[in-house]
Amino acid sequence: MKTVGETKKNAVAAAIALTLLAWQLPAQAQQAPSEPAAVEEDEEGVVEEVVVLGRFISSSQQLVNERIDSAYASDILGADTISRLGDSTVGAALRRVPGLSLVADKFVYIRGLGERYSSTTLNGAQIPSPDLTRNVIPLDVFPTSIVESLRVQKAWSADLPANFGGGSVDIRTKGIPDSLVLDFELGTGYNTLMSDNGRTYAGGSDDRFGTDDGTRALSGEVLGAVNEFQGTVGAQRILQFMRGQDPTATLADAQLASRNLAVQMNRNIGLEEKDLSPDISARASLGNNWLLSDELEFGVLVGGSYQTGWRNTTAVARNFNFPEERTDTDEETTRSINMAGTGSLELRYTPDHQVETTTLWLRNTDDEAAVRDFFNENRQKSDGAGFRTYRFKFEEREMLTNQISGRHFIGDATREKLPDFLSGLVGWVPHDAGFSWFYSTSTAETSIPNEVEIGAQTNTDPVSGAVQSEAVVTGSSAMDFRFTDLDDEVINHGWAVTLPIELARNSFELSGGYNHAKKARTYRQSQFSLGALTVADPNDLVGPLNEVFSDENILNPANNFVFDRRGANNQSYIAATMTDAIFGKVEWTWNDTWRIATGARWEDYRQVAVDWNPLGFSAANPQVTTDPVILEDGTFSSDEIYPSASVTWMSDLWAETFQLRFGWSETAVRPDLREITRSAYVDPITDDITFGNPSVEPAEIINYDVRAEWFFSNGDNFTITAFRKEIDKPIEFFESPASDTNIAREILNGESAEVQGIEIEGLKELGFLGSFFDTLFIQGNATFQESELVAGPRPDAPTNQVRALSGASDYVANLMLGFDSRDNRHSASLIYNVFGERLYVAGRNGAPDGFEQPFHSLDFTYSWYPTDSITVKLKAQNILDETVTIERQDVVVFEQDPGVGYSLSFSWSL
Repeated sequence: MKTVGETKKNAVAAAIALTLLAWQLPAQAQQAPSEPAAVEEDEEGVVEEVVVLGRFISSSQQLVNERIDSAYASDILGADTISRLGDSTVGAALRRVPGLSLVADKFVYIRGLGERYSSTTLNGAQIPSPDLTRNVIPLDVFPTSIVESLRVQKAWSADLPANFGGGSVDIRTKGIPDSLVLDFELGTGYNTLMSDNGRTYAGGSDDRFGTDDGTRALSGEVLGAVNEFQGTVGAQRILQFMRGQDPTATLADAQLASRNLAVQMNRNIGLEEKDLSPDISARASLGNNWLLSDELEFGVLVGGSYQTGWRNTTAVARNFNFPEERTDTDEETTRSINMAGTGSLELRYTPDHQVETTTLWLRNTDDEAAVRDFFNENRQKSDGAGFRTYRFKFEEREMLTNQISGRHFIGDATREKLPDFLSGLVGWVPHDAGFSWFYSTSTAETSIPNEVEIGAQTNTDPVSGAVQSEAVVTGSSAMDFRFTDLDDEVINHGWAVTLPIELARNSFELSGGYNHAKKARTYRQSQFSLGALTVADPNDLVGPLNEVFSDENILNPANNFVFDRRGANNQSYIAATMTDAIFGKVEWTWNDTWRIATGARWEDYRQVAVDWNPLGFSAANPQVTTDPVILEDGTFSSDEIYPSASVTWMSDLWAETFQLRFGWSETAVRPDLREITRSAYVDPITDDITFGNPSVEPAEIINYDVRAEWFFSNGDNFTITAFRKEIDKPIEFFESPASDTNIAREILNGESAEVQGIEIEGLKELGFLGSFFDTLFIQGNATFQESELVAGPRPDAPTNQVRALSGASDYVANLMLGFDSRDNRHSASLIYNVFGERLYVAGRNGAPDGFEQPFHSLDFTYSWYPTDSITVKLKAQNILDETVTIERQDVVVFEQDPGVGYSLSFSWSL
């Protein structure tokens, strides 16, 4: 079979016309490239191959060859491509792949299917999610600095988990270098959202490292009291325990004891103005490779990164029926800290044996201070009165993954070392027969040591809605404290064998293996409330928040402050899954013209999820229910076989390499762990109250793909793909009954769904337009698709029984125009991305559906290479200053400005 890249021209990269005009003339003066062409000749002096080194095509050629050699349709982004695009997170980079769009800057939608229909692995192994409300992995936690390549497989094969819908994303981390590598990078950045002063509050001494030093945590005194008084710290319960020891105890004594516990809570949250500092980033890595002997090689690579930045964001929401009277404006200042550490070891013994380890540690922390002003049916804008909520939230997400893997072949070097009797036994085994194995353990933890919300009432201008005065509300829950901890652990291991068989015009590859995955998750949430039922002086509720909730005010007997645990404590849960799988595949290639691949995977899947009340202290109020009906509802198991098939015709039709592929498979998508519990939570993206459903069932999917690919010798390529997915019992969120102020959603199975479309992608050098353009190329892709969901009888009164799938756009397009100077000292990229209108929320009882409007993203990157060791990079993002907008029947019900961002970095490598 032929591969691309035997002849390469000078690399081309992305640029804009102004960049071209700035550097074209100086570039023409450089007649000789800084990296000369490599020329190979045979014994008669005939040129066999000419390879001109370049920054873009040459670096991505290996990935192109991998894509060609794969029996199943896939798309691959390499580290150099990602660097040129200027994306700093894996999520942002993946939106450049055909058929992919990014939702909420973290979740990838593949071929119109929501985040639940995609899966993410790290070096082929399953990993946990640090997201509190979703089982899928938010891809903004992975910095692109750790990435060697991103592989998106859109046609399922039996070596992948059967939990497959739109596609599977594999994040492949950087491997061991061939020689000494030392590099570091320093950067800074600015966003237009930093132009105004932000808000902050007193935190802890370790905030700069993205971790709380205990300042915000629930105090030991309060936790001890909760246990002592069996789940509550209210005055009435304390009084019961007091009178058990002293019958003369009074309610005043109990109230004082409860208030003394209240002052142990962190209330040092007075808002302060903050002049936002520029973004700061730093990255470094060190690696080397040593020959310990003629046959033994050892390598190591370690690296780390740190990034911090501030953002002011303003989100405006409006009620569809009363868009002028009922509005919600949320102004938030967020400090983000992102840290990463990687370490890899590799041991090679002859070319036949390789063992490597990978350790990846990530920490992603957001520290928020927000003020939300809103009007609803109780207080409308024209009333001159409204509501205000203060929110302080410190959310720390951390993930640690340790992996070890090995690949082994019985090649010549191994056969020479075997005893004669063993050498005879393996003599029939092909040299390329291989055995691979891996073991991966990962933990993900999310901690919110203190999430505080404080309610206030405001007097406002009835025309503009501007706040003129405010006071903290009276009531037992004026101040809400929430403490959240999530622990997720995944153990994944497996092995595979490959047996190639070569005949005259036929080649076969037989493969199979075993995979075991076990996941356990605990989610704990505790909630407390503090507020004044009455105060002696109304001015005690006015002023800075740390003064309103000062020790003096709380302990003042004239102020009736009350403190207690809030809610029914039904948000916590325990969940686990276990999957054992055996798979087998056969690939048959005839005459380098036809390749037929078939496979099947047997999966034994078990899942359990139960509500957990960590503050249950009696048989009447247990931590875990013993009701057999509820326990049965929380369990699910399946024992299924999932088939796949792929047929590829290989030729040189109109190109050096042409492939026409057809793929078919049957897969399933299972509900998330949280979704089969009865717990309710507020979705952090939509702010909707979301309910689980123990009765939700897995969706069953039939996948079809047809892909034609042309690869040309100069690096140009063109691909067109047609796809279709038929889904039985699709899993979707549907709106459920709630008050006018709140929106509630529940997870349900629809009746059926389908999605179909066409993907087009290509890369073209522009030298055919003349020598002036031979340093340019255009690379792009576009997806055109349609989706349809039939709601069926389960949802409650949906406005449209037939509608599009949530998050599915009619089109998604990416375009990159590029430039590389002939002296290889300058490169630039202009990158455009847009997605079509997509369903954000489905209406109920006649209310119209809400659609997120197209977002036109235009980014620019420029790199200068003054020496072979130094790179200076400039990036500009969202140059068009687009706004995220959601509309319901032409009424804008939500809008948020992400701002225009600029960054500058300096890197040096040995």
